[in-house]
Amino acid sequence: MTDPGRSDHVARAIAATVLGRDPGPMVTVGSLSHRVHVGADVVVKIIEAAGHSRLDREIALAPHLPTGLTAPLLASGRHRLGEGEVRYACYARAPGAAPGMGLPGVDAATARALAEQAVQRLDVLHRWVPAGPAEEVLRETLDHGGFVGRAALFAEIDALAAADRDGFVPRRLRDGLTAIAERAPLHARTVVPVHADCHWDNWLVRDRSVTALLDFEWARFGEPLDDWFFLIALSGPHRETVLDIVARATTLAPELLRAECEVRGASYLAADLRLALTHADAPAWLAAERLRQLDELVVGRNWWRGAR
Repeated sequence: MTDPGRSDHVARAIAATVLGRDPGPMVTVGSLSHRVHVGADVVVKIIEAAGHSRLDREIALAPHLPTGLTAPLLASGRHRLGEGEVRYACYARAPGAAPGMGLPGVDAATARALAEQAVQRLDVLHRWVPAGPAEEVLRETLDHGGFVGRAALFAEIDALAAADRDGFVPRRLRDGLTAIAERAPLHARTVVPVHADCHWDNWLVRDRSVTALLDFEWARFGEPLDDWFFLIALSGPHRETVLDIVARATTLAPELLRAECEVRGASYLAADLRLALTHADAPAWLAAERLRQLDELVVGRNWWRGAR
């Protein structure tokens, strides 16, 4: 189902069946993992039946998540498409729009208000005690690219070096990754449910109020720092403000928060760079962008520029 036109036709058919009426105009929104089609009061996510299974995780978790945290799941299943088949999830559309990665165009006061509300919603998620099917899903092993421990980070750096046959990643940046790994905790805990992808493209906001957290396909057991990292790191020019809000809300020392975020940034960048160098279907922009971010992490020491 690579044709966007066919995807749109399927999404409209699914929405009409679920709603029992014509869904009205629907638009396609950007997504790296699914076809996502948005109507006035409905959202349909679609993926080929043979594609990755993360949508199934999200569907399995949806009925069990804390009330009001995310958009309600209306229906899910499979839909025949010619000789093939797609999997889908149909959600009620929550009010608002995503503020966007890096909070573009958001003023300082609004950024502070949104971050405070996001921290409160994540605290609800972290306090949730899942049971039964939801607990089983969250305990499944995921190759999420995040930090799981010092030894695993060293192994990822070694794997990146082995994959980098053409010397794309300068030696000084690999050495910088190694230095971060040497300071990393021995192990990461898996004690609370975490979203594990809560950047600002996955939040909905209306009139300076957070209305929903979307896309739970990477949710798992981890530690709150796994979510604080995404919230802080992808706040653009408001990073220091958001870091301060998280530090105050969690009573974590800012220096500890910076160090833990630095480790998580190193883990994700090493994993993404290895993927970009070894997978032919990786997006063309991925390697260059992650290399730029790694330079900011190692040479620019971006987690420490605002430290007092």
